[in-house]
Amino acid sequence: MERESTIHSRLGHLQIVKRGYYESGVADPYAYLVDERAVDTRQIAALAYVKTVTPRLAFAGLISKGDTTLSFLGEGVAPETEALVSREVVVDAGAPLASGDPKGVILGKGLAASLRVAPGDNVVLLVNTRSGGVSAVEVRVRGIFHTAVKAFDDAALRVPIGLARKLMHTGGAHQFIVLLSDTERTNDVLYSLRHLLGQSQPDLQVTPWIDLADFYKAVVDLFSAQTGFVRLIIAVIIVMSISNTLMTNVRERTSEIGTMMAIGFRRRRIIELFVSEGAVMGLLGGALGAILGYLLGEVISAVGIPMPPAPGMDQGFDAKIRVTAEMALGGFSLAVVSAVVASFYPAWKASRIQIVEALRRGI
Repeated sequence: MERESTIHSRLGHLQIVKRGYYESGVADPYAYLVDERAVDTRQIAALAYVKTVTPRLAFAGLISKGDTTLSFLGEGVAPETEALVSREVVVDAGAPLASGDPKGVILGKGLAASLRVAPGDNVVLLVNTRSGGVSAVEVRVRGIFHTAVKAFDDAALRVPIGLARKLMHTGGAHQFIVLLSDTERTNDVLYSLRHLLGQSQPDLQVTPWIDLADFYKAVVDLFSAQTGFVRLIIAVIIVMSISNTLMTNVRERTSEIGTMMAIGFRRRRIIELFVSEGAVMGLLGGALGAILGYLLGEVISAVGIPMPPAPGMDQGFDAKIRVTAEMALGGFSLAVVSAVVASFYPAWKASRIQIVEALRRGI
């Protein structure tokens, strides 16, 4: 699911930061450090539905290999807990970060290509400290990773958070990422965290993933609009098709309708009969469509749909069709409601037939 991929691409479900970090943190990272004592990760991890809490320390500087020097955007992370959050950060070559290798780092695919380094090579990291000095350390490339965002891979690297703190001559973290066991509980945990931190740390803010996923929201809005338009077209087709079918039935059964009205059937009963026919057609068509749609989705997903790289990505992927219960119910409901609506006009026309004229046609 795209939603879960977005969450596990680095965002997590919730982020705890100092107020103003998202607006000014890049320009002045040292001003938005959060002391580890200010965030009781054990207390947060004990909350219902919280899977893990992991810190991140952002920094930037220069990385050198031989005569090549490039700028980078770095993240100091806790390797084990970060691995649960960043499942979409895929290590292509070498190995992921490990606490047992305090000087092992991983580089984005684009950054590694620009430096022409491979797992096992040594590089030098150079950053400015809080006091304005310069700090440098030689590290070993453990692995090379890629994400869904090529621009990030072209400049990013990750190091164990202990190494980042040592390099920056500081402590704490910029972000504490909270991962949940159930995305649907995000708002519940958000409320609990804001209540918990609001009492002791009013300068901290808790932000849900949806407020940070601008691209995801844009894509969802776009596809929602497209899906709504397609549903409208389908509804019009259903209405026109069933209305035409029932109008044909009215013409072919004129004498039958006249006979029914002659023996005492009220006009309301005639309307109910034709609306019932429309509802049955909708029920059968909707059920059959849902079943066939599910089966076709499974078959197509088993084969896969090769997709080109999306904007900002350098790797294609195999798309699959995921039919959810909500989607199937929505399609079924659309078929039934459209069929019932389509039956109203033919039913009304049938109820307005004059008995004498109807019987005369049957002679």
